[in-house]
This record gives sequence, structure tokens and C-alpha cells, in this order.
Amino acid sequence: MSSAERTALTYRYERWRALSSGVIETAGSTFLLLIAVRWFHAGALSKALIAAGGSAGLMLAPWLVARVEASGRPVARAASGVAMLGAVAFALTALLPTLPVFLIGSVFAMMTAAASVPLLTQVYQENYPETERGKLFSRTVMIRIATAAVFSELAGRVLAAHLGWFPGLLAVFAAAFAFAAFCLARVPSRPLTASGGTHPFRALRYALEDKLFGRTLVMWMLMGFANLMIVPLRVEYLANEKYGVRLDGLPLSAAHVALLTGVIPNLARLVMSPLWGWMFDRMNFFTLRAALNAGFAVGMLTFFASDSLPGLVVAAIIYGVSNAGGDVAWSLWVTKFAPPERVADYMSVHTCFTGVRGVLAPLVAFQLVTHWSPQAISWLGAAMILAGTLLLLPELRSGRHPPRAHASALTEEISD
Repeated sequence: MSSAERTALTYRYERWRALSSGVIETAGSTFLLLIAVRWFHAGALSKALIAAGGSAGLMLAPWLVARVEASGRPVARAASGVAMLGAVAFALTALLPTLPVFLIGSVFAMMTAAASVPLLTQVYQENYPETERGKLFSRTVMIRIATAAVFSELAGRVLAAHLGWFPGLLAVFAAAFAFAAFCLARVPSRPLTASGGTHPFRALRYALEDKLFGRTLVMWMLMGFANLMIVPLRVEYLANEKYGVRLDGLPLSAAHVALLTGVIPNLARLVMSPLWGWMFDRMNFFTLRAALNAGFAVGMLTFFASDSLPGLVVAAIIYGVSNAGGDVAWSLWVTKFAPPERVADYMSVHTCFTGVRGVLAPLVAFQLVTHWSPQAISWLGAAMILAGTLLLLPELRSGRHPPRAHASALTEEISD
């Protein structure tokens, strides 16, 4: 099969799979917690476990990549198998709708969705041309975002009419995982190249051995931790009357909160995704990352400095625009650093650290907000983003691209 045929086939099935991804995204972001709270009246521990399912999956990504490498299976086929496990987990929750089964099934399913991300990045590396990778990926992201928005509205209306119909929603999530598995099984891919290591978390060594990769990971940890602290505080700031955010003298309604934290940012994200994909393919990565960091910092400072609707709308747009670029950069940046055969390994390191901060950052945020104002925390977040960006200053000054040739040589040296 020619490279053009591989690209066309991958892009075709990735567009179909984006429909499933949009549906699955709503499970982790909204409906699983909604069901846990409103139907099962779950306690704090159960809710925390459900919320942390995706982050736990990200932390397990290095282990999964090591297992797939050892199995010798093509990476897309392996990702298809993982998606089928998610389908089985949700099918069981639909058939046995009790709190223990719902808790275990939901957490496991969201772990499978997150843990397979490095395998998908390896597929993009192999099948999408470097000059079009961002463009093709961003187009599938647009489908995912639009699907998530439409499905959220429809499923929300169904549950609002009769919450007891939630097993049907869980069955839809199971079907979405199964359809994703179907699409992935038809995407061309190759087995991972053996690295010579046996430790299930052996990929973490690249963060130490590849100095620029490690420094960029530190930047991402600072920037990502700041963002993940701020995301839940955005809802807290708007919904908690003690912060005094009002419209026409009245506290904001749930609809206003959803508009400012979900609808407007996602509309901006939808519109701007193609532009960021185009820029990812053409810009120096370090310049692109610095621009995104600046957008996130300005967005969080503007949001918590505003107590009027126009100011909050502007801040929500800035956040959405930056988040659109963040989607592309987060998912594809290792393809600019890693040697082609080690993309899944590098991505698994990145997702592992993302999972760590995904678990810790909200806990830190809600501890801080008991002592600090949201405005003070936003300044802390902006300072963390600035500190992370300064770590990349030498690369910004030089205008160099990530040295993949160096990374390739480094990997050969490590393997030897």
C-alpha cells in the first residue's frame, strides 16, 4: 500500500471514529458524574474516582505501550482491542446498573480511552505526512467537538425527562467504543519497534536521556498544572454566589455558567482548530507553544478579573482559541521530537505526566481556594506558565526546530 493510500484510508476511518470520540468525550466530561450524583447519590470517593479515570489511564500509558510492543501486534489493531474492552465495560454497566458495577465499569472504560492515546499518535506519525499532520488531525477534532456538543444537548434532554433511562445512555457509550474499535481495526499500521527494554515503564528514561524533551516536559508540567487548576475554578467562580458574579443584579443561572464555561469556549475551539492545525504544520514548535502559553495566561487572568458578562465572554473566547491550539499541540508535539519508531514511547511519557497533574491539580486548586481568592490563584497560574515558557527561551532565541535527528541518534545509543 502506498503512503498516499495509507493516508487516505487512515483519514477516512479517523473521521468516522471522531463521531465515537465525541460521544465518549461527553461521558467523562458530564454524564458519568451526573449519573453518579443524581441517581446513585454517590459519595465523595466514588465521584473522585470517576473524575480521575481518564487521568489514571494516561498514567498507565507507558505500561500499555510496553505491552503492545512485546505482543508484536500492529498498533491500530492493539488500540482496537483496547477500545473493545471499553465497550465491554460500559455494556456491563448498562446491564447491571448498580453503584459498584457502575463505578468500576466507568473508571475502567475511561482508563482505556486515555491509555491508548500514544498508540494513536504513532499511527498519525506513520500514516499522515509531516506537512499535513496538523491539518488532518484538526479536521477530525472539529468533528469530535461538534458531535460532543450535539450529543450533550440530546442526551441532556433525555436524562432531564427521565433520569431512570441512564442505562440506555451507557449502552450508547458501549456502542461508541465498539464503533471506534471497528474503525481502528481497519486503519493500516505496523508493530512497534523493539527498544530492548523489559521494564513496563522503561519509556520514562527518555525524559532524562533526551535533555530537550525533558525540559519541554517540565514546561508542559508547569503550564498544564496551572491550566488544570484553573478549569474547575472557572465553574466555582461563576456558580458560587460568594464571589459576586451577577447579571442584572442576580446570580448567574446554570445556563449562563454552561454558556461561559462550555458553549462559548467550544465554539471558539471549533472555529479555530483548522487554523492551529495549519500553523502546527508550518511554525517552529517552540514559537507556537509560547504563543499558546501566552493565550492561556491572558485568558485566565481576564476571566477572573471580570465580573460582567462582556468581560467573561471575551475571556471565554480567548480560552477557547488557546484550547483549540492546545488540542493539536498536545496530541502531536512528540512527532516533532521523537524518532519515528519511538513516537508512541515519547507520547506515553507525555501522557503519563499529564495524568499525574490531572489527578493532583484539581486537589491543589480546591485546597488553595479555601485560603486564596480565585484572582490570586489565576496570577499564580499565569506565573507558572511564564516560568515554563522561560525554560524554552534558548530555543525561542535560536529559532531552532526540535532536533529529531539528534533524538534518533540518541535512541540508537540508548538501545545499544
